[in-house]
Amino acid sequence: MEETRQCRNVAIATGTASGKSLCYLLPGLTAVLEGTRAPNARGATMLYLAPTKALAADQAAHIEGLGLPGVRVATYDGDTPPDERRWIREHANVVLTNPDLIHHSMLPGHAHWASFLRALTMVVIDEAHAYRGIFGSSVALVIRRLRRVLARYRREPVFVLASATAGDPGAHGAELIGLPVTEITGDGSPRGAVTFALWEPMVTVGADGQERRPSASTEAARLLAGLVAADVQTIAFARSRAGVEGVSAAANRLLEARGHPARVSAYRGGYLPEERRALEHALRTGALRGLAATNALELGIDVHGLDAVVMAGWPGRLSSLWQQAGRAGRAGGSSLAILVAADDPLDAYLMDHPELIFDGCVEKTVINPANPRLLPRHLVAAAYEVPLTEADESYFGPDMTPALDALVAAGQLRRRPRGWFWPEDRRPDAVGSLRTAGEVVAIVEGASGRVIGTIDEASADHQVHPGAVHLHQGSTYVVTELDRANATATVVAGDPGWSTVAQSQSSFDLATPDEVRLRGGLTVCRGPVTVRSQVVSFARRLPTGAVLGYHGLDMPEREFTTEGVWWHLPDSLLLSVGLTEAHIPGAAHAAEHAAIGMLPLFATCDRWDIGGVSTACHPATGEPTILVYDGYPGGAGYAARGFEVFDAWLTATRDLIAACPCEAGCPGCVVSPKCGNGNEPLDKAGAVALLDVVLTSDPGR
Repeated sequence: MEETRQCRNVAIATGTASGKSLCYLLPGLTAVLEGTRAPNARGATMLYLAPTKALAADQAAHIEGLGLPGVRVATYDGDTPPDERRWIREHANVVLTNPDLIHHSMLPGHAHWASFLRALTMVVIDEAHAYRGIFGSSVALVIRRLRRVLARYRREPVFVLASATAGDPGAHGAELIGLPVTEITGDGSPRGAVTFALWEPMVTVGADGQERRPSASTEAARLLAGLVAADVQTIAFARSRAGVEGVSAAANRLLEARGHPARVSAYRGGYLPEERRALEHALRTGALRGLAATNALELGIDVHGLDAVVMAGWPGRLSSLWQQAGRAGRAGGSSLAILVAADDPLDAYLMDHPELIFDGCVEKTVINPANPRLLPRHLVAAAYEVPLTEADESYFGPDMTPALDALVAAGQLRRRPRGWFWPEDRRPDAVGSLRTAGEVVAIVEGASGRVIGTIDEASADHQVHPGAVHLHQGSTYVVTELDRANATATVVAGDPGWSTVAQSQSSFDLATPDEVRLRGGLTVCRGPVTVRSQVVSFARRLPTGAVLGYHGLDMPEREFTTEGVWWHLPDSLLLSVGLTEAHIPGAAHAAEHAAIGMLPLFATCDRWDIGGVSTACHPATGEPTILVYDGYPGGAGYAARGFEVFDAWLTATRDLIAACPCEAGCPGCVVSPKCGNGNEPLDKAGAVALLDVVLTSDPGR
């Protein structure tokens, strides 16, 4: 490609199966092949980064299939055997890996990679839209550290970013790598016909006279089973690990009930490497006809022959929707995509406004490399790799020096005349995982001691607390112990006949806001907040949804500082539209739930990336206050986006609640699946009145 041949960084954003791989493989492999004829035996090298191991392995197989003499291709990740790693560092000229490996291994041990780095001509960042939020912010800092180390070896490789679904790909690419990027969006590739269905589960009336609507997961399992029974190879995407396991198990039960073999498996994060590879192989060969997956298979792994995709609920962003829909029909044939609506405010809104799906623009990807929690940790790592100097502000921005001063004061770095140094011989261990805010908890079967999976520490309190029901590859386990000191959750096999949902309590402190808008009596703020949350109990639920009971838990309170958007207004404004003091808590709570559900329409997140708290009178404001915050320490840019589009966001929130046909609130408007207070109190009509006041306040502009 001409831009890369002229050493220009590019962002390629075209549809699935449109030939993006050729755009970087042709110039990249050409440089490698030309380098094999140079006097330097190593020649030119190429580095490929993917957000998942599966995608890197898939691309490696594709390059190996080209059979190019002299091209020594290898995947290097956490699954690579130790005896292969040295050969790869010293001899491979095309290395496919992920940002985690760059972060944990290549950069801190860059001396071992010296010959590879000295010859590096191209860095490919595939599925660039996947680098968003806290993960994307960390990866952006890793890329800046990589560029610093490469400068030590006098290399400035071309960066090529590729994505099938990206909003403003040039701007995102530039922010991700910290360099100017040329945007390429022209797509002339042939496309097979796609039939896209918006599917709303039918309401039925039970024997007790109560109306019920099947969950998105239940309906997705039914559709998946029907398609597999008709020999239509299908992937069903679910939002959560537990949802994936449930869809797989339910689909197999339906198949067996119809006299068909169980041919559906689950695929999600937390599986062991050998399990993932076996599933990927079975899917490629067609032996596996149905798969229930999380977004771990959303990205561009090339799976031939898939005919249909079922999505159990809105996947959180338009880019994810089209990525998931694009998993089928990749050979150019026709395909089917079905979006099954969940009982969720955003799903309900989109079913009534399909133009937002089919005419909408893909969201801008949000990252924040200046995240005050992330930046200092990466500066410590960078100082270990190559001592920092004032010139490194060109990589890390104006926040670098204040962060370094704080690190020196804390004794983590040492300031000398030539810059900032890591003061110890050992590697720093302060950075941790790129993908989570904490450590990983191993899920261990008590009877055998076998590790059946993992979960990040931030999710452990909610998902593997004592008494929690845990699903893994269709098997059911019950958690008997959560050992935080040893980062293990012990489980026993067995299906008790119910599922569990954790309940939590939250409170928040407001700092001085970074931005404030005054609109009549309304005050809208954006800035740092401290959130305290504690899992206090869990509910046992039957498959019908009936609650068997609540059980208390003794779990630690967790506190973190993040970024939020909050608004408050005096009681008098609410009382003037007919709300009473008794109505205000329920009105604020309902408005908070719906606002959380609608923010993903405007920011690159889903409702599980954000949180919210409301109160009838917060001590810092003295008024009814609603807060929506980023669910990651330091913030991820979601709340900032909410502040930016405040009116459009809350207008959509208000319209959703008002248009919902339910009488007192339902999961389609103000009932939240993650509410720690059991969705009490909620006042649907009061929420509409409150939002009317917010939206009609005099802007004062």
